[in-house]
Amino acid sequence: MTSPVPVLVLLSDAPRLLADQVAREIGARIDLRGEGFDEVGSHLRALFAAGHPIIGMCAAGILVRLLAPLVRDKRGEGPVIALAEDGSAVVPLLGGHRGANALARRIAKVLDIAPAITTAGDLALGVALDTPPAGWRLETARDAKPAMAGLVAGRTATLSGMPEWLEPLLDLTTITARPAPDAAAPVVLSVEGCTPLVYRRQTLALGVGCARGCPPEELRGLVYRTLADAGRSPFEVATVHSIDVKADEEAVHALAHELGVPARFFSAERLERETPRLATPSDVVFAEVGCHGVAEGAALAAAGPDGRLAVPKQKTEMATCALAEIGGTPETGSPRGSLAVVGIGPGIADWRTPEASRLIAQAEELVGYGLYIDLLGPIAEGKARTDFPLGGEEDRCRHALEAAGEGRRVALICSGDAGIYAMGALVMELLDRPEGAGGVSAAARRVEVINAPGVSALQAASARAGALLGHDFCAISLSDLLTPRDTVLQRIEGAAIGDFVIAFYNPVSMRRRTLLAEARDILLRHRPVETPVLLASSLGRPEEVLRERTLGTLEVDEVDMLTVVLVGSSASRAFGSGDGAAGAGGRWIYTPRGYANKREDIAQ
Repeated sequence: MTSPVPVLVLLSDAPRLLADQVAREIGARIDLRGEGFDEVGSHLRALFAAGHPIIGMCAAGILVRLLAPLVRDKRGEGPVIALAEDGSAVVPLLGGHRGANALARRIAKVLDIAPAITTAGDLALGVALDTPPAGWRLETARDAKPAMAGLVAGRTATLSGMPEWLEPLLDLTTITARPAPDAAAPVVLSVEGCTPLVYRRQTLALGVGCARGCPPEELRGLVYRTLADAGRSPFEVATVHSIDVKADEEAVHALAHELGVPARFFSAERLERETPRLATPSDVVFAEVGCHGVAEGAALAAAGPDGRLAVPKQKTEMATCALAEIGGTPETGSPRGSLAVVGIGPGIADWRTPEASRLIAQAEELVGYGLYIDLLGPIAEGKARTDFPLGGEEDRCRHALEAAGEGRRVALICSGDAGIYAMGALVMELLDRPEGAGGVSAAARRVEVINAPGVSALQAASARAGALLGHDFCAISLSDLLTPRDTVLQRIEGAAIGDFVIAFYNPVSMRRRTLLAEARDILLRHRPVETPVLLASSLGRPEEVLRERTLGTLEVDEVDMLTVVLVGSSASRAFGSGDGAAGAGGRWIYTPRGYANKREDIAQ
């Protein structure tokens, strides 16, 4: 997974030179108010929701006040650091054990100052026992807090094994340290009255293979039995590896998730190069997938040329696994690609969901209509992007799927909700088509697809004006480019008869000017001329305009391609004062649900 980059947030240009120096050293980007964002609160909240480590060059209180509504669980919050504009202080505010303390130390080193670390364990012990460095795993993370408290309180302890990252503990007079029995043994910290903390080196590459549709519990059971029989811990596993045609296999990903390690994949050609090192090469396997061994080959490829096979292939009816000791130059393999089909709402950060922001931040490549990517502002900076024009929808979706099929994390950017008149359905259609009939490649079919909903134009328009969608409603596109004109008219007639509130998408274009007028005339045969109509243009943007009309006064020439048209039902109402600007000056439109009738029934 691509980790979101740290972001230095500047409220003015005054500390720019210092920010440039820090950004270069820690690999951060700089977001300056007035260049890409204006409203500080919404920008900070979007960065926090997306998982970006935040370094705010401002007063700590500003960060606290603006991010407080999002702070829920310390185990899930990302790093937030306050950095004084003159570089005199750096203070981790949130996510101390999730990277903030370490990042603050890096910044402090750049500035030649002492970081203001306030986490009790870090201050007293010089190390966070619950977050071992890369390459190490703690078996019982929940036991770290009482052990740290015990050490801080001065209880006696023994340390078996002395890796470099635990050396700060040797300064404690209450700790007795002794060498580990051997290099492969776990490091154990035993604090008086506490459950021992057991740290494992991640030295094993796990190779797996399975038949299509293998039950996850079967592969899991095989792996755990194999580890137990070999006297090894699941916490020693660094990665799960297999052949690329299994990149979409549920059992493989369920196993990796439970072990808390990444799943990576190799091509058959790469695995075939490991044949001389296989303990159990198979011609049957070669005939089926193009290499002489999947589990052993994947484990050995991941372990690198200096690695060795520790446990040869073990198997059940539908699964295989093997273990290899990782050498000095391991090979990573390729991750399963993912395509996030993201609805960003009308375009402003406050109307973009935290899930959408997070998926965009994690993406390596952004794909979409150029205007939609531009609307993302700073969150899109520094990312590869592939822009497509209007009308290039199928090319856009095909490129996104094929790019993800190469093992990349791709975000397909759509306005509104990606599943409503956007690219969500076309992505599904391309996956559904056979490859030889306009579908996508086999690799693209194996990607993980995540559909992230967004605020649609009909929701935004209704909310701005009151509650026009307060009762049953439908949406109809007036474009006859993809839907036959007769079908569009038939749907309008049906919605009119059903007395639905209707949201008309794509109401007009440069060449198409008559369908909206025909829709108005059809509706006038079924509902009053006073029926409220809302014309909403450029929602959420500075040029936003909301206009209230009625069916009797609706004119096609008032509508353009950036307008969504909402027509009330016969029950919809407008009230308040105003001059035709809905949702402003006390003018509102809504559709009652029928609570008045419910109240009358209760009264009777």
